[in-house]
Amino acid sequence: MALDILYFAWVREAVGVASESVDLPEGANTIADLIAWLAARSAGHAEGLNDISRLRAALDQKFVPLDTAIEGARELAIFPPVTGG
Repeated sequence: MALDILYFAWVREAVGVASESVDLPEGANTIADLIAWLAARSAGHAEGLNDISRLRAALDQKFVPLDTAIEGARELAIFPPVTGG
């Protein structure tokens, strides 16, 4: 099953692409699992994704914790914490 991944802000800059589509690897059951797998794909992925504490996610356009299961999802957005006033 392919999952569309969207990257935002400095995560996008580090990874080097705004989006990509990946087939879920075996054993990637949660967002955190997938981020760990993605971080091993390239130096840019490692730079943008290596510190999971600095990342937030939305699965099918809903904010979720990184331990959320990804089964059945179509889109994952990964971004730094959002601040505003």
